[in-house]
Amino acid sequence: MSRRAPTLEDVARQAGVSRATVSRVVNGVRNVDPALQEVVRQAIERTGYAPNRAARSLVTRRIETVALVVSGAGDTSEEAQSAFASRVFSDPFFGRVVGGVVSFLRPRSMHPVLMFAESAQARQEVLACLRQGRADGALVVSTHADDPLPALLAEARLPAVLFARPSRPVPLSQVDLDHRAGGRLAAECLLERGCRAPATVCGPLAVPASRERLAGFRDTMARHGHPRIPVVEGRFTRDSGIAAAARLLAEHPEVDGVFAANDLMAEGVCEVARERGRRVPDDLAVVGFDDSGVALASRPALTTVRQPVERMAADMARLLDEHIRGVRDRPASVVFAPELVRRASA
Repeated sequence: MSRRAPTLEDVARQAGVSRATVSRVVNGVRNVDPALQEVVRQAIERTGYAPNRAARSLVTRRIETVALVVSGAGDTSEEAQSAFASRVFSDPFFGRVVGGVVSFLRPRSMHPVLMFAESAQARQEVLACLRQGRADGALVVSTHADDPLPALLAEARLPAVLFARPSRPVPLSQVDLDHRAGGRLAAECLLERGCRAPATVCGPLAVPASRERLAGFRDTMARHGHPRIPVVEGRFTRDSGIAAAARLLAEHPEVDGVFAANDLMAEGVCEVARERGRRVPDDLAVVGFDDSGVALASRPALTTVRQPVERMAADMARLLDEHIRGVRDRPASVVFAPELVRRASA
């Protein structure tokens, strides 16, 4: 015979409390003494009790599912949409976002559902999902500067939190990095190495983070006697880093230090340097940005500006949970500090 599944009553007997108290703890009601909550949690662990999600959602009006939305402003062709998904899954940055989100949600028995919103129809599907209660809220990672989804979510008054500041201000909570400080760290690193002809491969200038990283780098270089530095724009991809580096070194062969605005482009810079017989870092120092897995896999390993993506993503999920539970009713902005990680490339 199969073993009977543990019930709330079983947990209450183990904990020595009422069924109502157990129910309040399970459903996340806030007015329960923390010590009593711990007693109940231990009883849940001993009994192996698992809440009935359907019944619980009737009480909490939550289904404990959030939409993790990767949003853009691309075209609607099937080929383009497939390419969009492929780029997302191949980008190490997104994997780190997922890891951070899951680290917050899993202990709370909450679950992410991945959604793509690269077209007008897909954006409407995200709005419908939230309006119909199929997800409690949205965590939005935009890949395009002109992404209209944040404004649509704000206008619809739907719970959502953004990863990174959008191009146009919207009344939604967001987490971000002090990108200008990151650019400053990269500049200081190249200056400390004694680079006399610095340059940068920046990210897409339509993206606020790219502009801030570039501004921090330029300002610091100007204060140290380099008022004009070569700038080539990339697209945050390895291939764009290769193309930018090839152009940069062809037009400015004197360059002896490059700040690439993400690790993928920095890896591309290193590849071009090798092909041209330039040693990294002896002939060309290279600094990346993000401190992703690419930084360690690159040859040589990249000196890079660390963006604590996992912590940022976990905080994004925390803010959304607070909005959903009604603990927070106003937009919040959390800005993280970057950190220089020194390895072999600079």
